[in-house]
This record gives sequence, structure tokens and C-alpha cells, in this order.
Amino acid sequence: MFDAFYTTSWHDRGPVFAIALLLGYLLGSIPFGLVFSWAAGAGDVRKIGSGNIGATNVLRTGKRWAAIATLLCDGGKGALAVLFVGAFHGNVAAVFAGLGAFLGHVFPVWLGFRGGKGVATFLGVTLALAWPVGLLALGTWLAAAAVWRISSLSALIAAALSPLYMMIFGQALYAMLELLLAFFIFALHRENIRRIASGHEPRIGTKSAVSGKE
Repeated sequence: MFDAFYTTSWHDRGPVFAIALLLGYLLGSIPFGLVFSWAAGAGDVRKIGSGNIGATNVLRTGKRWAAIATLLCDGGKGALAVLFVGAFHGNVAAVFAGLGAFLGHVFPVWLGFRGGKGVATFLGVTLALAWPVGLLALGTWLAAAAVWRISSLSALIAAALSPLYMMIFGQALYAMLELLLAFFIFALHRENIRRIASGHEPRIGTKSAVSGKE
């Protein structure tokens, strides 16, 4: 199940993995939410709602096209990192690129290491690594969103189940990455989890112009 992990020459391939991680980080650090919110005339999305640069907070500006564009581009940069690196350097390097893209989105150097929460990028990475699992994760998010209409709860459920989906499809190496990304997603959603438990978490589509902490 972990053949790629154990048969890899880490000493010889280390520089390749480091470059893959860096390339993924640079792609992931592009702040599309900030760009599209400015382009839509909504100003700095970091001063709106939760202050997050992700698609959910961009949607709170009322600019739906900007939110959709942010969602697609945040997912696309994760997928692009995985597919590009994987095409030239194989599955293990693709895992490092995917991790880099996620970390770049969450901790972008250009924004003082304060970015988004990585859910769209996580879904893009997952789709690129194993598209059936990516579709399952996306379907899980959509199903949970349809029932509860809480973006953060939907993300937590999808992230929690994605390592299991990878294992079911026999992708143990990718499951390790999914487990790591799920850990980050849960850690980044600490305040959301508290609000979900207390019944105060905003629902999808809530428009807000008040800065807050998410």
C-alpha cells in the first residue's frame, strides 16, 4: 500500500521534492480572493466579514461572480500544482506539490502569512491526485451544504472523510496527505467549530460588511 513511499530514494530525490514543494507554494500563494474582490469593486476582502480571503467570505460581499471565480481559481491552483509536477516527476513529487499549494494558500508570504483556510485548494489537490476521490469529497461538501447550509461544517465533514475515501480506492500514499491536510483544516477552523457547537456559525450566502475573526 505504501510502495511509492518505501521505494523512493529520498536522498537522491530530495532536491526534486523540495522544488516541487516550493513551486506548489508559489502557485498556492496567489491570493485570488483578494484580487477578485478588488476587481468586483468590493474593496479589501480582509476587511469584510470574517476577514478571510476564501470564496465563502468573498461571497459575503454580495459579488457572486467574484466568489465563483475565487472558488475555481483557488481549487485550480492546487490541481495545477499536482498535475504539472506529477507529469514530470511522479506521484511522490505531486504529493509535495499539493502540500505546497495548500500551505501557500493558507500562509502566503505576500500577505504576511495570513491567507485562507485552504478548503477549495484542498479539493483541487484531491481531484488532481485521484479524481474519483475528489468527486466524492466534493459531493460530500455539497450534500452537507444542502442539508445544513454551513460552509465550514461541510468542509470539515469532507476533509474528515477524504483520507478514508483514498484508502477505499487503494491510494495509501495520497491518504497520508489527505490526513495531514484534514488536520490543518480542522486546526484552521477552531473558531468555526466553537460557533457550530454554540449554534452561531453564519450560513452560506450571509452578506456582511463587518470585520470579524473566523
